[in-house]
Amino acid sequence: MNAFDYFFENTYLLTKNFLVGNEEISFAELYRSSLNIAERLRKEAGTGKNIILLSANNLFFLKTYLGIIKSGNTCIPLDPNTEKENFRYIAALTRPDIIFITRELQSKLPVEEFRCITQDNLPDTVENITFHPPVNGGGYDNVCAEIIFTSGSTGKPKGVMISHRNLIANTSSIVEYLELTPEDRMLVVLPFYYCYGLSLLHTHLRAGGSIVLNNSFVFLGTVINNLIKYNCTGFAGVPSHFQILMRMSDTFRKTRFPALRYVTQAGGKLATVFIDEFREAFPEIKFYVMYGQTEATARLSYLPPKLYPEKKGSMGRGIPGVELRVVDPEGEDVKPGQTGEVIARGENIMLGYYLDEESTSRSLRDGWLWTGDLGEVDDEGFIYLTARKNEIIKVRGKRISPKEVESIILQLPEVVDCTVEGIDDSIEGETLKAVIVVKEGTEKTLTADHVKKHCHSKLAQFKVPSVYEFRKNLNMSPTGKKVKKEEVKQQG
Repeated sequence: MNAFDYFFENTYLLTKNFLVGNEEISFAELYRSSLNIAERLRKEAGTGKNIILLSANNLFFLKTYLGIIKSGNTCIPLDPNTEKENFRYIAALTRPDIIFITRELQSKLPVEEFRCITQDNLPDTVENITFHPPVNGGGYDNVCAEIIFTSGSTGKPKGVMISHRNLIANTSSIVEYLELTPEDRMLVVLPFYYCYGLSLLHTHLRAGGSIVLNNSFVFLGTVINNLIKYNCTGFAGVPSHFQILMRMSDTFRKTRFPALRYVTQAGGKLATVFIDEFREAFPEIKFYVMYGQTEATARLSYLPPKLYPEKKGSMGRGIPGVELRVVDPEGEDVKPGQTGEVIARGENIMLGYYLDEESTSRSLRDGWLWTGDLGEVDDEGFIYLTARKNEIIKVRGKRISPKEVESIILQLPEVVDCTVEGIDDSIEGETLKAVIVVKEGTEKTLTADHVKKHCHSKLAQFKVPSVYEFRKNLNMSPTGKKVKKEEVKQQG
Protein backbone atom coordinates (compact mmCIF):
# COMPACT_ATOMS: atom_id res chain seq x y z
CA MET A 1 0.00 0.00 0.00
CA ASN A 2 1.24 3.51 -0.79
CA ALA A 3 1.80 5.36 2.50
CA PHE A 4 -0.17 8.33 1.15
CA ASP A 5 -3.25 6.14 0.76
CA TYR A 6 -2.77 4.81 4.28
CA PHE A 7 -2.54 8.31 5.77
CA PHE A 8 -5.76 9.42 4.06
CA GLU A 9 -7.62 6.08 4.17
CA ASN A 10 -10.27 7.32 6.61
CA THR A 11 -9.90 11.09 6.25
CA TYR A 12 -9.77 12.03 2.54
CA LEU A 13 -13.35 13.35 2.55
CA LEU A 14 -13.10 15.37 5.77
CA THR A 15 -13.91 19.06 5.42
CA LYS A 16 -12.41 19.93 8.82
CA ASN A 17 -9.04 21.66 8.76
CA PHE A 18 -5.94 19.52 9.06
CA LEU A 19 -3.64 22.55 9.14
CA VAL A 20 -4.74 25.28 11.53
CA GLY A 21 -3.20 28.70 12.15
CA ASN A 22 -1.65 31.25 9.80
CA GLU A 23 -2.15 28.82 6.91
CA GLU A 24 -5.13 26.50 6.78
CA ILE A 25 -6.30 23.61 4.65
CA SER A 26 -8.84 20.83 5.07
CA PHE A 27 -8.14 17.12 4.74
CA ALA A 28 -10.14 16.97 1.52
CA GLU A 29 -8.36 19.96 -0.02
CA LEU A 30 -4.94 18.65 0.97
CA TYR A 31 -5.79 15.23 -0.46
CA ARG A 32 -6.91 16.68 -3.80
CA SER A 33 -4.00 19.14 -4.08
CA SER A 34 -1.46 16.41 -3.33
CA LEU A 35 -3.06 14.10 -5.90
CA ASN A 36 -2.83 16.87 -8.47
CA ILE A 37 0.92 17.25 -7.82
CA ALA A 38 1.36 13.47 -7.94
CA GLU A 39 -0.37 13.32 -11.34
CA ARG A 40 1.87 16.09 -12.69
CA LEU A 41 4.98 14.32 -11.45
CA ARG A 42 3.98 11.02 -13.04
CA LYS A 43 3.47 12.76 -16.38
CA GLU A 44 6.65 14.83 -16.29
CA ALA A 45 9.11 12.64 -14.35
CA GLY A 46 7.62 9.16 -14.31
CA THR A 47 8.16 7.08 -11.17
CA GLY A 48 11.10 5.79 -9.16
CA LYS A 49 12.97 9.11 -9.35
CA ASN A 50 14.60 11.12 -6.57
CA ILE A 51 12.99 14.49 -5.88
CA ILE A 52 14.45 16.98 -3.39
CA LEU A 53 12.19 19.17 -1.25
CA LEU A 54 13.60 22.35 0.30
CA SER A 55 11.15 24.30 2.44
CA ALA A 56 10.37 25.37 5.97
CA ASN A 57 7.28 23.87 7.61
CA ASN A 58 4.39 25.32 5.63
CA LEU A 59 1.54 24.45 3.28
CA PHE A 60 3.91 24.25 0.30
CA PHE A 61 5.86 21.52 2.11
CA LEU A 62 2.72 19.54 2.99
CA LYS A 63 1.32 19.49 -0.55
CA THR A 64 4.59 18.66 -2.28
CA TYR A 65 5.81 16.09 0.26
CA LEU A 66 2.56 14.14 0.08
CA GLY A 67 2.33 14.53 -3.69
CA ILE A 68 5.85 13.15 -4.21
CA ILE A 69 5.13 10.10 -2.04
CA LYS A 70 1.83 9.42 -3.81
CA SER A 71 3.48 9.73 -7.24
CA GLY A 72 5.68 6.68 -6.67
CA ASN A 73 8.84 8.78 -6.55
CA THR A 74 11.22 9.21 -3.62
CA CYS A 75 11.04 12.39 -1.55
CA ILE A 76 14.28 13.81 -0.12
CA PRO A 77 13.36 16.57 2.38
CA LEU A 78 16.39 18.70 3.27
CA ASP A 79 17.10 21.37 5.84
CA PRO A 80 16.32 24.69 4.10
CA ASN A 81 19.33 26.14 5.96
CA THR A 82 21.70 23.47 4.67
CA GLU A 83 25.17 24.63 3.65
CA LYS A 84 25.99 24.90 -0.06
CA GLU A 85 28.65 22.17 0.15
CA ASN A 86 26.28 19.84 1.95
CA PHE A 87 23.64 20.45 -0.71
CA ARG A 88 26.13 19.84 -3.52
CA TYR A 89 27.17 16.53 -1.93
CA ILE A 90 23.59 15.28 -1.53
CA ALA A 91 22.51 16.47 -4.97
CA ALA A 92 25.53 14.80 -6.62
CA LEU A 93 24.79 11.57 -4.73
CA THR A 94 21.04 11.41 -5.38
CA ARG A 95 20.84 13.15 -8.79
CA PRO A 96 17.33 14.52 -8.37
CA ASP A 97 15.08 14.89 -11.40
CA ILE A 98 13.22 17.83 -9.85
CA ILE A 99 13.72 20.11 -6.87
CA PHE A 100 10.74 21.63 -5.10
CA ILE A 101 12.07 24.80 -3.45
CA THR A 102 10.68 28.02 -2.01
CA ARG A 103 11.58 31.07 -4.08
CA GLU A 104 13.41 32.55 -1.07
CA LEU A 105 15.92 29.70 -1.20
CA GLN A 106 16.55 29.68 -4.94
CA SER A 107 19.08 32.51 -4.73
CA LYS A 108 20.84 31.01 -1.71
CA LEU A 109 21.60 27.50 -2.99
CA PRO A 110 23.37 26.28 -6.15
CA VAL A 111 20.29 24.89 -7.90
CA GLU A 112 20.77 26.47 -11.35
CA GLU A 113 21.45 23.17 -13.11
CA PHE A 114 18.27 21.54 -11.80
CA ARG A 115 14.65 21.87 -12.78
CA CYS A 116 13.05 23.74 -9.89
CA ILE A 117 9.41 24.11 -8.95
CA THR A 118 8.46 26.87 -6.49
CA GLN A 119 5.20 27.82 -4.85
CA ASP A 120 4.67 30.25 -7.77
CA ASN A 121 4.38 27.46 -10.35
CA LEU A 122 2.82 24.80 -8.17
CA PRO A 123 -0.38 23.48 -9.78
CA ASP A 124 -3.38 24.70 -7.83
CA THR A 125 -6.15 23.87 -10.25
CA VAL A 126 -7.54 20.39 -10.74
CA GLU A 127 -8.14 19.57 -14.37
CA ASN A 128 -9.03 16.34 -16.16
CA ILE A 129 -8.18 14.15 -13.18
CA THR A 130 -10.48 11.50 -11.81
CA PHE A 131 -10.10 11.25 -8.06
CA HIS A 132 -10.51 7.88 -6.39
CA PRO A 133 -10.55 6.90 -2.72
CA PRO A 134 -7.23 5.67 -1.29
CA VAL A 135 -6.33 2.21 -2.57
CA ASN A 136 -5.11 -0.66 -0.39
CA GLY A 137 -2.63 -2.29 -2.71
CA GLY A 138 -0.23 -1.40 -5.48
CA GLY A 139 2.87 -3.30 -4.33
CA TYR A 140 4.50 -0.36 -2.60
CA ASP A 141 5.58 -2.13 0.61
CA ASN A 142 9.33 -2.23 -0.03
CA VAL A 143 9.47 0.73 -2.40
CA CYS A 144 11.55 3.62 -1.05
CA ALA A 145 9.18 6.47 -0.16
CA GLU A 146 11.76 8.92 1.20
CA ILE A 147 15.43 9.38 1.99
CA ILE A 148 16.17 11.21 5.23
CA PHE A 149 19.74 12.44 5.53
CA THR A 150 21.50 12.39 8.87
CA SER A 151 23.11 15.59 10.11
CA GLY A 152 26.60 14.43 9.18
CA SER A 153 28.15 15.58 12.46
CA THR A 154 30.63 12.70 12.37
CA GLY A 155 31.37 12.78 8.64
CA LYS A 156 29.50 12.78 5.35
CA PRO A 157 25.70 12.66 5.75
CA LYS A 158 24.07 9.29 5.22
CA GLY A 159 20.81 8.85 3.39
CA VAL A 160 18.40 6.64 5.33
CA MET A 161 16.01 4.90 2.94
CA ILE A 162 12.49 4.62 4.36
CA SER A 163 9.91 2.46 2.60
CA HIS A 164 6.14 2.84 2.40
CA ARG A 165 5.82 -0.17 4.72
CA ASN A 166 8.19 1.49 7.22
CA LEU A 167 6.02 4.63 7.28
CA ILE A 168 2.80 2.68 7.68
CA ALA A 169 4.15 0.44 10.46
CA ASN A 170 5.62 3.27 12.53
CA THR A 171 2.58 5.50 12.09
CA SER A 172 0.23 2.71 13.15
CA SER A 173 2.27 1.98 16.29
CA ILE A 174 2.50 5.61 17.39
CA VAL A 175 -1.21 6.27 16.87
CA GLU A 176 -1.93 3.20 18.99
CA TYR A 177 0.24 3.90 22.02
CA LEU A 178 -0.47 7.65 22.12
CA GLU A 179 -4.18 6.88 21.70
CA LEU A 180 -4.58 9.63 19.10
CA THR A 181 -8.10 10.62 18.02
CA PRO A 182 -9.69 13.17 15.66
CA GLU A 183 -9.87 15.54 18.65
CA ASP A 184 -6.08 15.73 18.96
CA ARG A 185 -4.20 18.82 17.80
CA MET A 186 -0.39 18.96 17.80
CA LEU A 187 1.75 22.08 18.06
CA VAL A 188 4.65 21.34 15.69
CA VAL A 189 7.97 23.08 16.44
CA LEU A 190 10.08 20.29 14.94
CA PRO A 191 11.06 20.59 11.26
CA PHE A 192 9.59 18.14 8.78
CA TYR A 193 12.98 17.22 7.28
CA TYR A 194 13.58 15.52 10.66
CA CYS A 195 12.01 12.09 11.21
CA TYR A 196 10.48 13.11 14.56
CA GLY A 197 8.77 16.07 12.92
CA LEU A 198 7.50 13.94 10.04
CA SER A 199 6.02 11.42 12.48
CA LEU A 200 3.76 14.18 13.83
CA LEU A 201 2.50 14.88 10.32
CA HIS A 202 1.90 11.21 9.51
CA THR A 203 0.13 10.28 12.74
CA HIS A 204 -2.27 13.21 12.77
CA LEU A 205 -3.17 12.68 9.12
CA ARG A 206 -3.98 9.06 9.94
CA ALA A 207 -5.87 9.80 13.16
CA GLY A 208 -7.92 12.63 11.67
CA GLY A 209 -6.46 15.18 14.09
CA SER A 210 -4.90 18.51 13.21
CA ILE A 211 -1.60 20.37 13.46
CA VAL A 212 -0.44 23.93 14.16
CA LEU A 213 2.94 25.03 12.77
CA ASN A 214 5.33 27.16 14.82
CA ASN A 215 8.70 27.89 13.21
CA SER A 216 9.77 30.32 15.94
CA PHE A 217 10.49 28.29 19.09
CA VAL A 218 13.18 30.81 20.10
CA PHE A 219 10.31 33.20 20.82
CA LEU A 220 8.83 31.29 23.72
CA GLY A 221 5.86 33.61 23.94
CA THR A 222 4.60 32.35 20.57
CA VAL A 223 4.75 28.76 21.79
CA ILE A 224 2.75 29.58 24.90
CA ASN A 225 0.22 31.62 22.91
CA ASN A 226 -0.19 28.92 20.24
CA LEU A 227 -0.80 26.19 22.81
CA ILE A 228 -3.60 28.25 24.36
CA LYS A 229 -5.06 30.02 21.30
CA TYR A 230 -5.42 26.86 19.22
CA ASN A 231 -6.36 24.50 22.08
CA CYS A 232 -3.46 22.17 21.33
CA THR A 233 -3.73 18.77 22.97
CA GLY A 234 -0.14 17.72 22.24
CA PHE A 235 3.40 19.10 22.16
CA ALA A 236 6.52 17.26 20.99
CA GLY A 237 10.09 18.30 21.71
CA VAL A 238 13.71 17.24 21.98
CA PRO A 239 15.70 17.67 25.24
CA SER A 240 16.75 21.27 24.60
CA HIS A 241 13.12 22.34 24.12
CA PHE A 242 12.16 21.12 27.58
CA GLN A 243 15.35 22.46 29.17
CA ILE A 244 14.57 25.92 27.81
CA LEU A 245 10.89 25.79 28.74
CA MET A 246 11.59 24.66 32.31
CA ARG A 247 14.64 26.78 33.16
CA MET A 248 14.47 29.84 30.91
CA SER A 249 10.80 30.68 31.12
CA ASP A 250 9.08 31.33 34.43
CA THR A 251 6.02 32.30 32.38
CA PHE A 252 5.74 28.80 30.93
CA ARG A 253 5.80 27.18 34.37
CA LYS A 254 3.09 29.50 35.67
CA THR A 255 0.77 29.23 32.66
CA ARG A 256 -2.08 26.76 32.56
CA PHE A 257 -2.87 24.87 29.35
CA PRO A 258 -6.42 23.50 29.72
CA ALA A 259 -6.44 21.54 26.43
CA LEU A 260 -2.93 20.05 26.64
CA ARG A 261 -3.29 16.37 27.54
CA TYR A 262 0.20 15.06 26.74
CA VAL A 263 3.75 15.91 25.67
CA THR A 264 6.32 13.65 24.05
CA GLN A 265 10.11 13.80 24.28
CA ALA A 266 12.63 12.07 22.02
CA GLY A 267 15.72 13.05 20.03
CA GLY A 268 18.15 12.28 22.86
CA LYS A 269 18.07 11.51 26.55
CA LEU A 270 16.53 14.22 28.71
CA ALA A 271 17.86 14.31 32.28
CA THR A 272 15.19 13.09 34.69
CA VAL A 273 15.46 16.28 36.74
CA PHE A 274 13.71 18.18 33.93
CA ILE A 275 10.99 15.54 33.59
CA ASP A 276 10.44 15.70 37.35
CA GLU A 277 10.13 19.47 37.20
CA PHE A 278 7.64 19.28 34.34
CA ARG A 279 5.52 16.62 36.04
CA GLU A 280 5.48 18.66 39.24
CA ALA A 281 4.48 21.85 37.43
CA PHE A 282 1.87 20.11 35.25
CA PRO A 283 0.65 16.97 37.06
CA GLU A 284 -2.43 16.74 34.80
CA ILE A 285 -0.35 16.46 31.58
CA LYS A 286 1.00 13.06 30.54
CA PHE A 287 4.74 13.02 29.81
CA TYR A 288 5.84 10.36 27.31
CA VAL A 289 9.56 9.53 27.30
CA MET A 290 10.41 8.04 23.91
CA TYR A 291 13.39 6.73 21.99
CA GLY A 292 13.97 6.40 18.29
CA GLN A 293 16.27 6.75 15.31
CA THR A 294 15.95 7.87 11.72
CA GLU A 295 16.93 4.29 10.79
CA ALA A 296 13.75 3.13 12.52
CA THR A 297 11.56 5.62 10.61
CA ALA A 298 11.12 7.53 13.87
CA ARG A 299 10.16 5.55 16.95
CA LEU A 300 11.48 2.44 18.70
CA SER A 301 10.28 2.60 22.30
CA TYR A 302 8.23 4.56 24.81
CA LEU A 303 7.71 4.65 28.56
CA PRO A 304 4.04 4.84 29.63
CA PRO A 305 3.61 7.93 31.84
CA LYS A 306 2.10 5.91 34.69
CA LEU A 307 5.27 3.80 34.90
CA TYR A 308 7.66 6.74 35.05
CA PRO A 309 7.97 6.88 38.87
CA GLU A 310 9.09 3.24 39.14
CA LYS A 311 11.09 3.16 35.88
CA LYS A 312 12.66 6.61 36.05
CA GLY A 313 15.57 6.95 33.63
CA SER A 314 14.27 4.20 31.33
CA MET A 315 13.45 4.71 27.66
CA GLY A 316 10.79 2.05 28.11
CA ARG A 317 10.11 -1.00 25.98
CA GLY A 318 9.47 -1.51 22.29
CA ILE A 319 6.47 0.16 20.71
CA PRO A 320 3.78 -2.14 19.23
CA GLY A 321 5.37 -4.29 16.54
CA VAL A 322 8.98 -3.63 17.60
CA GLU A 323 11.26 -6.06 19.41
CA LEU A 324 14.22 -4.66 21.38
CA ARG A 325 17.19 -6.47 22.89
CA VAL A 326 20.42 -5.47 24.62
CA VAL A 327 23.29 -7.68 23.45
CA ASP A 328 27.03 -8.21 23.73
CA PRO A 329 29.35 -7.92 20.67
CA GLU A 330 28.53 -11.53 19.71
CA GLY A 331 24.80 -10.80 19.67
CA GLU A 332 23.98 -12.66 22.89
CA ASP A 333 21.52 -11.09 25.33
CA VAL A 334 23.19 -9.44 28.31
CA LYS A 335 21.99 -10.10 31.83
CA PRO A 336 20.14 -7.43 33.82
CA GLY A 337 22.62 -4.81 35.00
CA GLN A 338 25.18 -5.55 32.30
CA THR A 339 25.88 -3.07 29.49
CA GLY A 340 25.40 -3.96 25.84
CA GLU A 341 24.24 -2.49 22.53
CA VAL A 342 20.55 -1.94 21.83
CA ILE A 343 19.31 -3.74 18.73
CA ALA A 344 15.85 -3.61 17.17
CA ARG A 345 13.65 -5.57 14.79
CA GLY A 346 10.32 -4.61 13.21
CA GLU A 347 8.61 -3.47 10.03
CA ASN A 348 9.71 0.11 10.73
CA ILE A 349 13.43 -0.64 10.22
CA MET A 350 14.96 1.12 7.20
CA LEU A 351 15.79 -0.47 3.86
CA GLY A 352 19.40 0.67 4.29
CA TYR A 353 21.68 3.60 3.57
CA TYR A 354 21.51 5.07 0.07
CA LEU A 355 24.40 3.83 -2.10
CA ASP A 356 26.34 2.77 1.01
CA GLU A 357 26.46 -1.01 1.31
CA GLU A 358 29.31 -0.95 3.82
CA SER A 359 27.43 1.16 6.37
CA THR A 360 24.24 -0.79 5.70
CA SER A 361 25.94 -4.13 6.40
CA ARG A 362 27.33 -2.78 9.68
CA SER A 363 23.95 -1.52 10.90
CA LEU A 364 21.63 -4.22 9.55
CA ARG A 365 22.57 -7.77 10.54
CA ASP A 366 20.29 -10.78 10.23
CA GLY A 367 17.19 -8.60 10.28
CA TRP A 368 18.28 -6.55 13.30
CA LEU A 369 19.20 -2.86 13.46
CA TRP A 370 22.31 -2.30 15.57
CA THR A 371 21.59 1.16 16.94
CA GLY A 372 25.01 2.11 18.27
CA ASP A 373 23.37 2.98 21.61
CA LEU A 374 24.65 1.34 24.78
CA GLY A 375 22.30 0.44 27.58
CA GLU A 376 21.20 -1.94 30.29
CA VAL A 377 18.00 -3.94 30.68
CA ASP A 378 16.14 -4.79 33.88
CA ASP A 379 14.38 -8.07 34.64
CA GLU A 380 11.11 -6.73 33.17
CA GLY A 381 12.64 -5.79 29.85
CA PHE A 382 12.83 -2.03 30.40
CA ILE A 383 15.93 -0.51 28.80
CA TYR A 384 18.12 2.22 30.29
CA LEU A 385 20.43 4.01 27.86
CA THR A 386 23.92 4.85 29.05
CA ALA A 387 25.72 6.34 26.02
CA ARG A 388 26.46 6.13 22.33
CA LYS A 389 29.30 3.73 21.51
CA ASN A 390 31.36 6.58 20.07
CA GLU A 391 30.71 8.87 23.06
CA ILE A 392 32.52 6.83 25.71
CA ILE A 393 35.52 8.74 27.09
CA LYS A 394 38.57 7.08 28.62
CA VAL A 395 40.38 8.83 31.48
CA ARG A 396 43.29 7.01 33.12
CA GLY A 397 42.14 3.87 31.34
CA LYS A 398 38.66 4.06 32.85
CA ARG A 399 35.55 4.31 30.69
CA ILE A 400 33.22 7.23 31.43
CA SER A 401 29.76 7.93 30.05
CA PRO A 402 29.39 11.70 29.57
CA LYS A 403 25.63 11.39 30.06
CA GLU A 404 26.15 10.23 33.65
CA VAL A 405 28.27 13.27 34.49
CA GLU A 406 25.93 15.66 32.67
CA SER A 407 22.92 14.37 34.60
CA ILE A 408 24.65 15.19 37.89
CA ILE A 409 25.56 18.75 36.86
CA LEU A 410 22.03 19.33 35.54
CA GLN A 411 20.74 18.76 39.08
CA LEU A 412 21.93 22.27 39.90
CA PRO A 413 18.95 24.64 39.44
CA GLU A 414 21.18 27.32 37.90
CA VAL A 415 22.12 25.02 34.99
CA VAL A 416 20.06 25.02 31.78
CA ASP A 417 22.30 22.64 29.83
CA CYS A 418 25.55 20.75 30.17
CA THR A 419 27.81 18.99 27.69
CA VAL A 420 30.71 16.87 28.93
CA GLU A 421 33.48 16.07 26.47
CA GLY A 422 37.00 14.69 26.44
CA ILE A 423 39.90 17.06 25.72
CA ASP A 424 43.63 16.47 25.35
CA ASP A 425 45.68 16.76 28.53
CA SER A 426 49.49 16.75 28.69
CA ILE A 427 49.51 14.68 31.90
CA GLU A 428 46.41 12.48 31.77
CA GLY A 429 46.30 12.10 27.98
CA GLU A 430 42.59 12.96 28.09
CA THR A 431 40.54 14.76 30.70
CA LEU A 432 36.93 15.87 31.10
CA LYS A 433 35.58 19.31 30.23
CA ALA A 434 32.09 20.51 31.15
CA VAL A 435 30.44 23.16 28.96
CA ILE A 436 27.64 24.69 31.02
CA VAL A 437 24.79 27.00 29.97
CA VAL A 438 23.65 29.00 33.00
CA LYS A 439 20.25 30.46 33.80
CA GLU A 440 19.97 34.19 33.31
CA GLY A 441 20.88 36.08 36.49
CA THR A 442 23.11 33.33 37.93
CA GLU A 443 26.21 33.96 35.79
CA LYS A 444 28.20 35.40 38.69
CA THR A 445 27.07 33.04 41.43
CA LEU A 446 27.65 29.69 39.71
CA THR A 447 31.40 29.01 39.75
CA ALA A 448 33.61 26.13 38.76
CA ASP A 449 34.35 25.43 42.41
CA HIS A 450 30.64 25.21 43.18
CA VAL A 451 30.03 22.74 40.33
CA LYS A 452 33.14 20.75 41.22
CA LYS A 453 32.05 20.41 44.84
CA HIS A 454 28.63 19.17 43.74
CA CYS A 455 30.23 16.61 41.40
CA HIS A 456 32.58 15.33 44.13
CA SER A 457 29.55 14.68 46.36
CA LYS A 458 27.88 12.53 43.68
CA LEU A 459 30.62 11.01 41.50
CA ALA A 460 33.84 9.06 41.77
CA GLN A 461 36.96 11.22 41.63
CA PHE A 462 37.93 10.21 38.07
CA LYS A 463 34.51 11.24 36.73
CA VAL A 464 34.70 14.84 37.97
CA PRO A 465 35.52 17.31 35.16
CA SER A 466 38.69 19.35 35.61
CA VAL A 467 37.87 22.09 33.09
CA TYR A 468 34.70 24.20 33.06
CA GLU A 469 33.34 26.58 30.43
CA PHE A 470 30.31 28.75 31.11
CA ARG A 471 27.96 30.13 28.45
CA LYS A 472 24.95 32.40 28.52
CA ASN A 473 22.91 30.92 25.71
CA LEU A 474 21.88 27.49 24.53
CA ASN A 475 22.47 27.60 20.80
CA MET A 476 20.57 24.95 18.90
CA SER A 477 19.78 23.90 15.36
CA PRO A 478 16.18 23.72 14.07
CA THR A 479 16.03 20.05 15.18
CA GLY A 480 17.11 21.00 18.70
CA LYS A 481 20.70 19.77 18.49
CA LYS A 482 23.19 21.87 20.38
CA VAL A 483 25.49 24.13 18.39
CA LYS A 484 28.74 25.16 20.03
CA LYS A 485 29.45 28.84 19.58
CA GLU A 486 30.37 31.81 21.72
CA GLU A 487 32.45 31.14 24.80
CA VAL A 488 31.89 33.30 27.86
CA LYS A 489 34.50 32.26 30.35
CA GLN A 490 36.58 29.20 31.11
CA GLN A 491 37.74 27.99 34.49
CA GLY A 492 40.01 25.16 35.39
